[in-house]
Amino acid sequence: MKAKILASLANLPYFTIEAVKQLLDEPSLDDASLRTAIYRWTKAGDVVRLKKGVYMTRRFHETHQRDEDFASMVSAILIPQSYLSLEYVLQRNGILTDVTYPVTAVTLKQTRVFENKLGTFSYRNIKPALYHGFTFSEYSGIPIASATMAKALFDFLYLRKLPKYSANEGDNLAEKLRLNLDALAVEDRLAFAGFVGHSQSKKMERVLENLKGTVWQA
Repeated sequence: MKAKILASLANLPYFTIEAVKQLLDEPSLDDASLRTAIYRWTKAGDVVRLKKGVYMTRRFHETHQRDEDFASMVSAILIPQSYLSLEYVLQRNGILTDVTYPVTAVTLKQTRVFENKLGTFSYRNIKPALYHGFTFSEYSGIPIASATMAKALFDFLYLRKLPKYSANEGDNLAEKLRLNLDALAVEDRLAFAGFVGHSQSKKMERVLENLKGTVWQA
């Protein structure tokens, strides 16, 4: 039975206990027995636990783990109401270059971190008025939301505690944060300014003033 079930689940990006029950066509099957079976499969390495009640087969993992969007897909599975942003997006776009970060995302749900065998997945809460500025793609049938470069930069600066700095041209905030913003396209700068204006955040207005006076002088 184990081999048959795992083979049937091998092409799915994730599965739950309910999915296994439907696969077996046994809605009355004892959940406790299924949990015990899946626990044993996990211990044996045939199944990867993503979070409580959500799993992935080893075959799917081994087949897809080197794909560029695999980690992004896992992030979307862990918290569907989220979008990739912050360090993860900035690093993929060359804005942050010297440190390896976990997969980072923004959500309307509570701030939390998941750690599993596939990596570390970090989620930061943001207020509903700022939950925008992302586009959608798809991987293995899973919709993936990802912040634009400008929104990822906004989220990064808005959601973190910034080092002390002044608004004058001699105090470069981007340099202090090791942000490579020199080559940021004009349209991205304008989009960032738009997010700042929409936020009505005094903190972000001060950040924008500093960036305009240092890295975005031209």
